[in-house]
Amino acid sequence: MDVEVRHLRALVAVVDAGTFTDAAAALGVSQAAVSRAVAALESTLGARVLERSTRHVALTGTGTRVLTHARRVLDELAHLRRTVEDARGELRVGYAFAALGKHTRRLQKRWAAAHPGTPLVFTHANTETAGLSEGTADVAVLRKPLRDRRFAVAAVGTEARYAAVATDSAVARRRSLKIAELARYPIAIDERGGSTTPGLWEGPIRTRATHSVDEWLTLIAAGQAVGVTAEATANQNPRPGVAYRVLRDAPRIEVSLAWWRDDPPPHLDELIGVVRELYAARR
Repeated sequence: MDVEVRHLRALVAVVDAGTFTDAAAALGVSQAAVSRAVAALESTLGARVLERSTRHVALTGTGTRVLTHARRVLDELAHLRRTVEDARGELRVGYAFAALGKHTRRLQKRWAAAHPGTPLVFTHANTETAGLSEGTADVAVLRKPLRDRRFAVAAVGTEARYAAVATDSAVARRRSLKIAELARYPIAIDERGGSTTPGLWEGPIRTRATHSVDEWLTLIAAGQAVGVTAEATANQNPRPGVAYRVLRDAPRIEVSLAWWRDDPPPHLDELIGVVRELYAARR
């Protein structure tokens, strides 16, 4: 038996979702189908890739190596589909936490006036490449480094960092904060789509992992964690119970656009130029 795409999809889904049940929901299949796919992968490879218990699923050493290749194969297949699919006459811009903040609507209006036949469509994908690898975006808005050489990257501007805290917390009474003041609270961090890492703090911190901007905001609104994010998140994701406060001593975030190096989308240079103009204006 050969390794099949469905086997790889099942493995990636289980790792990303954390459980076979959640992976099945994400894939739209039964839990039994996911279990069979993973078992078939292990049988074909002749090695166990997941350690299972009633409460826990974890990668084995072999599974960790297999996962890296599985993601690469699925990324390339998504790129292949995007390459050969019929042109839809729109430019898709992917993003994870927030698009371009206050610049999003301005960009859309300028683009619509200049290119009425090519709509600029923003699409959400909470992945490291904001939809590029998955084939759901032609260009992606990124706020952390992308070291995958398959993609080209252009810096377009910078944004201030903001703290996100519960509105009834003591720190919410302040107009601005320092990064060190957040260290006494658990920090909500989204490793896939977020721009925050523990490296922002000099000492150890407690962290809470999240997997989407909605989960991140819900955790903060409940007072179970605080967050650090880009200015664009504060502009695009208001949430009852969450207060955004500027961090006056935190380094600014570099905002970039990325695309497939071997397949740049139409009007790319113009898009980069307009976004840079919007960030440079800062109004």
